[in-house]
Amino acid sequence: MSPSNGTDGSRWPGPAGVDSRLSLLRELGEQAVLETIFRKGPITRPEIATSTNLSKPTVSAAVSRLEQWGLVRAAGRRAGQRGRKPVAYVVSSRAGFVVGGDIGGSNVRVAAADLFGEPICDLKRPTAKEGSRAVGAQILEMVSAVIDEAGAVHGRPLALGISVPGIVDQTSGRVTSLAYNVVPEGGFDPLEVIRDRFDLPVLVENNVNLAAVGEKWFGLARGVSTMVFIAIGAGIGMGIIIDDEVVRGAHGAAGEIGYLPLVGDPFDPRHRLHGGLEDEIGAAGIVTAFNARRASDDPELSSVHDVFGLAGAGNAAARSVVDHVASRLGTAIATVCAILDPELVVLGGGIGASPLLLRPVRGSAAALVPITARIETSLLGDRAALQGAIAVALHTARTMLLSPGAAPKSQKQPVATAQRS
Repeated sequence: MSPSNGTDGSRWPGPAGVDSRLSLLRELGEQAVLETIFRKGPITRPEIATSTNLSKPTVSAAVSRLEQWGLVRAAGRRAGQRGRKPVAYVVSSRAGFVVGGDIGGSNVRVAAADLFGEPICDLKRPTAKEGSRAVGAQILEMVSAVIDEAGAVHGRPLALGISVPGIVDQTSGRVTSLAYNVVPEGGFDPLEVIRDRFDLPVLVENNVNLAAVGEKWFGLARGVSTMVFIAIGAGIGMGIIIDDEVVRGAHGAAGEIGYLPLVGDPFDPRHRLHGGLEDEIGAAGIVTAFNARRASDDPELSSVHDVFGLAGAGNAAARSVVDHVASRLGTAIATVCAILDPELVVLGGGIGASPLLLRPVRGSAAALVPITARIETSLLGDRAALQGAIAVALHTARTMLLSPGAAPKSQKQPVATAQRS
């Protein structure tokens, strides 16, 4: 996962000017102590000294400074020991928090989480329909509201991750194309109205890539180094993680499987915009297919969820449409397996998460390739991309806290980091 824009200027969340006076050895000692408390807390000063190989006086001084700056706090005395019971320390709830945002075609969701990934607060509103500037203003207002609420208890925001549809230019953070489900022109800049508002790194990434990251941090893909997340809803997309790294491709378009030519006439000009597979098994294509196949006594539908509802109730036309979707999706997964050989395929999105699809999709994929991946339905539901946005913000925030001065500059960051060991 890579930041598209990171402009935090602070090196250490202590008093102004303190970081410039810290010696290198003191700074490294505090970094080691903070990291140990973060990963192993509650932990006592003697235990920190043993874990870090630092002297007890050095650890005591570092803990005192970190406690003074509000980064760690005492969590009570260690029970079960003779003599004076030592104080155990944990990372303070006021050490900071992160914010994640997910901009979708139907809804915008913004949430805050503490440094262990635990939720603090959450907002969800229908996506503004007045164009890209209105969407930008909406995300600004929602992020501001979440920061105000979380900041009252948890201190300052440390990083903001934003999930967006379409292809993200990794230098500018601009969505260059394919975000048709949010704005008709297909591209917009979510940073346009927020880049100067908040003094913290802002990390913009494709929504399906972040859904894959969300599964890697919080869902089914923990411990899996090579996997894909396939989202099927209004559109179709795939996030790819190989050897614990997000794969974007030369133009940022890796995983745009909606353009796989798995349709009757892949050269039909109508598939040029959204892609043949998306036209056929995306939400609009499913509704169109049902209305073309429905019996005379079947209702005309406008919602894909109604189609799946009828299929679950045994309606013949709806069932045949869902079976066709499963067949096409299984074919797409078989294609992916033949090329990438993932260990795990996670299905998500409003359509992909349907329990009606999992079994027939598995059957279709297995019938086409001798070695297929484990195929499962996402446990995160419609929060997968939001959780991925929180994950990239957490990675950045922890890097800043545990490595003073290390506001991210690299375009390549690992996605395998767990919440806390």
